[in-house]
Amino acid sequence: MTAFRIVIAVILLVAAVAAVLLLSGVYNVGADAPHWPWVERVAQAIRNASIASRAEDLRAPDLTQPQLIAQGAEHYAAMCPDCHLAPGMEESDLRKGLYPRPPDLRKATHADPNWQFWVIKHGIKMSAMPAWGATHDDQAIWGIVAFLQKLPSLSVEQYQQLTGNQARATHGAEHHHDAGDSSAPSDHGKDSHRH
Repeated sequence: MTAFRIVIAVILLVAAVAAVLLLSGVYNVGADAPHWPWVERVAQAIRNASIASRAEDLRAPDLTQPQLIAQGAEHYAAMCPDCHLAPGMEESDLRKGLYPRPPDLRKATHADPNWQFWVIKHGIKMSAMPAWGATHDDQAIWGIVAFLQKLPSLSVEQYQQLTGNQARATHGAEHHHDAGDSSAPSDHGKDSHRH
């Protein structure tokens, strides 16, 4: 048997096994059952490579601008704590039921601004992370990124000062962000043609 036929046979065998696993119901897709270890490793590798290739050419604005941070804090308080927590929070009922568990953004798990921007804008399939770019322009998303750069160092009091008590209640009523707003800074490079 030639090497080519061996390769084809192996590919067909792997495809057949994959088809049995996918279509037989053997693989449990419930959020209360963890992935098989090799499935998790493959999914993480695919996710990381995908984000890295799309985020590398983004150009962040000055993320230390107080107004940008304050804007981002308001959006974070309105949209994110139930999944990603906030200073003073222990857990949320929503977060307990999600798999994979969303990262605790109070910790600097991945502080690269370009990655954060891309993930916030485009979301991640099958992870419950929405694509906020559908409702928020790039400036609003960079504001969230600017806030995330500060979040790991914030006390409960500092977080409350930045977000205000009304952030969650007023976000939807007072703020609508058109993702097509031409006045917002745009992301550049490879990513600008993908969304």
